[in-house]
Amino acid sequence: MPMYEANTAVIGRVVTHPVRRVLQNGDHVLSFRLASTARRYDQGAGDWVDGGTLYLTVSCWRRGIIEGVEASLQRGDPIIAYGQLRSNEYTTRDGAERTDLEMRALALGPDLGRCTAPVVRKSFGRTDRTEPGERPSVDADTAGEPATTHS
Repeated sequence: MPMYEANTAVIGRVVTHPVRRVLQNGDHVLSFRLASTARRYDQGAGDWVDGGTLYLTVSCWRRGIIEGVEASLQRGDPIIAYGQLRSNEYTTRDGAERTDLEMRALALGPDLGRCTAPVVRKSFGRTDRTEPGERPSVDADTAGEPATTHS
């Protein structure tokens, strides 16, 4: 049972390979673990030092995100994850109280401050869009003008 829900962004690294499961009702879910480590600059040491690490499970339920993660992300990748954060409290078989942090992802992407990534746009069945690199030519005389003129 979720104890807390909020939308937030988390910057971190994928620490487990994303795995897709098919549930009994036929729904698909893809999940992986994400680690986010706080860093700060230590003036005395003259270097960056790691602080605590936040671990959470990222769950992907929408088909588009599942397909995008499967095609793009792997263990070790630096990413930015945005979604609904939930804190789940439970009791283990041993009787120990535990709290897990889960994010239901709404958007995921590479952290371009720590990597580079080619962008391949999904067409979603539309054929009326230009491909990247096939930008319409612009005539210098009409740049900034409306596409149609009225008499």
